[in-house]
Parts: sequence; structure tokens; C-alpha cells
Amino acid sequence: MLNERIKDLRCAMKLNQTELAEKLNVSKQTVSNWENNNILPSVDTLIKVAGFFSVSIDYLIGMENRRNDILDTSALTEEEIQDIQKVINHIRKNR
Repeated sequence: MLNERIKDLRCAMKLNQTELAEKLNVSKQTVSNWENNNILPSVDTLIKVAGFFSVSIDYLIGMENRRNDILDTSALTEEEIQDIQKVINHIRKNR
């Protein structure tokens, strides 16, 4: 599951393995090994991967099926956060 999630997230961002490796400060071979299910990332690296893709570790390892993106709101005003919440509520209401 982890291998598929990493590959899917990487492809969704239109990154190749080398580009992802550079962003995570690992080798291209390491990313390839993760995606081929040959090795698992360390806990520290798993935290980095989750942060980079803005997803939870639970999503990465398959304990959650929904991709609950983590929204970093630290640079937003309270009004901007409320506006985002309104958009989310509108989308949910109109499904």
C-alpha cells in the first residue's frame, strides 16, 4: 500500500523519481526501492514524505482510504480560513 501511495502521489505532482528524491534528500534508488516495495522508509523519512505530500501518515500506510490533505493555514488570516471553510461546506452540500 505505501509503495502505491508514494508512486500515485509522486505522479499526481508530475515528479519523476529523481525529482522526488532531491526534494526529500534521498537517492533516486531509495525512491525506486520504496515504490517497488523493496524497502520501507524510516519513521523520520515517512514523516518527511507525509509532510511533502501534505497527507497523513495513516493515509500513506493505508490505514485511511481517504486522502485527508493537511492544510497549512498558518499564513492565512482568520477571514481567509473562514472563506475556505465556506467553499468546503458548499462543495459538501452540493454533492
